Amino acid sequence: MDNFEDENPFETDVDRVPSETSSTSKVNISEPSSPRNPARILSSTSPTLSRPFPSSGTNRHPQSTYKSDFCCGRDQWLHSGEDLEILITDAQKTSLNSNTPYITYIIRAGNAEARHRYSEFESLRSSLVKLYPTIIIPPIPSKQTIGDYATKQAKAKEDTAMIARRKRMLQTFLNRIARHPILSNEHVFHRFLDGEVSWTEVLHSPPLSLLPKNTLKAPSHNPTDQSAASAYAALPSPSATHPLRHPDQRSVDSEIFTNKFANHLSGPMEKVTRRTLKRWSENAQDYSELGAALNGYSLNESGALAAAMEKTGQAVDTTYMSTTRLLQELEQNFSEPLHEYAQFAVIIKKLLSYRHQKHVQYEMTQDALENKRELLEEYEKSEREAKRLDEALSKGRVNGLRSPGSPAEGSEGQSQPQNQPQDEAEEPGSAYLPPHPGPNPYKRRAPGMGFLNALSYTLHGMMDVDPETARRSSISKTRETISQLEDALHLSAQDLKYSSSTIQADLDRFQRQKVADLREMTISMARIHRDWCKKNLEAWQAAKKEIEKIPDHPNKRPPSPEQRTVPGPSGLRRDSTATVNGR
Repeated sequence: MDNFEDENPFETDVDRVPSETSSTSKVNISEPSSPRNPARILSSTSPTLSRPFPSSGTNRHPQSTYKSDFCCGRDQWLHSGEDLEILITDAQKTSLNSNTPYITYIIRAGNAEARHRYSEFESLRSSLVKLYPTIIIPPIPSKQTIGDYATKQAKAKEDTAMIARRKRMLQTFLNRIARHPILSNEHVFHRFLDGEVSWTEVLHSPPLSLLPKNTLKAPSHNPTDQSAASAYAALPSPSATHPLRHPDQRSVDSEIFTNKFANHLSGPMEKVTRRTLKRWSENAQDYSELGAALNGYSLNESGALAAAMEKTGQAVDTTYMSTTRLLQELEQNFSEPLHEYAQFAVIIKKLLSYRHQKHVQYEMTQDALENKRELLEEYEKSEREAKRLDEALSKGRVNGLRSPGSPAEGSEGQSQPQNQPQDEAEEPGSAYLPPHPGPNPYKRRAPGMGFLNALSYTLHGMMDVDPETARRSSISKTRETISQLEDALHLSAQDLKYSSSTIQADLDRFQRQKVADLREMTISMARIHRDWCKKNLEAWQAAKKEIEKIPDHPNKRPPSPEQRTVPGPSGLRRDSTATVNGR
């Protein structure tokens, strides 16, 4: 475990306010991450109160300034400076606006009350993931498995234990968002808490309607910004498994630590916790049956023995009830938070995968830009060679027209024959013109190839066969592509820098939250077992007093002198061997 802690790349000091050394580029995540809400100043934190897990102080770090610009009443309530908590007061079965019944959860935030079903919580979280791709969005409880539907069939959605667990974990989800330094300012979240707003309208209106299909081709700080959509369209969409040429060491360390953290939680800790709770549950059931048997047996006896048997049965019943209570508290304050942190580990993996893809995107854009520049250099070299050849051919034509066709350079007594045509006389001085590069339509075709040759000739006629025009068009297109890639590379570099710094800062914040929550979980577990022991001790002490009132066996051997001198309760213990033997 010591090595596991030593490899932790995150900030672990709980008293530290946001990390300023998490990366080379300092980013304050309490400032707005998108220009949608320009004034995002946070309120100070009230002292932590003693409440069920998670307590309000575990997710919020102190802030020095208050927020003054509010977008709505929910925003003002969330940043009023008081220690507030969002509650899910009830879960009701309804069929409002639906053909089939479903469970709706009643949310109370201050004086506002909203009703939402599980699928709407799911859509809220998925929307926040797209709006803030560099922030750790808290998890929601898992969906029902196929096994649950197979075993419980139509009653799976009405399972009271599942509904109660969802109530607690959805309430934790809302409070974690409300105490987050950035997510608490999101107006989409405020509208979710407002019962007078239709959630369907929120999903189909800005900013959610402006979200791109692929967040990798959108700004990391504001995915709804469409001003640079053309430049982002030129960026590639790499896979999460694409290797990096120059990986960031801190990101690699974060990935290694997160994998270890996830393996510890989802592996030994969750398995042992589930097995422990299962055995506690079986033990409680055994105590329940044993208590009923002892109470029933006491009715067949009389006197002190009946009273002792009844008191023992009551002590066993108390143990059953305290064990049931222990199970409930362990599930609420240890098992559910442990499962939540296993979900957090998966979320962090996806966040680091997004950062990895942004880095790969930057490197791939660099490679594409270098390739296009090399291609442009080849095109320009070909253009220069073509110009040089054209100039050489032009000079050759001029010299050819002057020297062989000039009469002054010939002999004075010689003259051109009268019967020779003029074209043949000027032939040596004329320039040679190359034939058309396409196929000759008058060329004799092979049998059976007439149609294909005619089609080929037609296509050649439609195509631009002028190499100079094609070359210049390619140069123009390549220069335009290079310009787009340069803009895209600049945006990709900005996104990578912002993603790295913001993700690392939120990981540091999460690490402080995790340390505080795990501390609270362990203290809660110790308190639960202490209360269980105290309650059982009181019940069994009362049973012991009744048991001591049972008279000794009449055939009991009188105590020896040594036993008479021995003080304490050991001298009063009954001789079970003598009782069995009938002495």
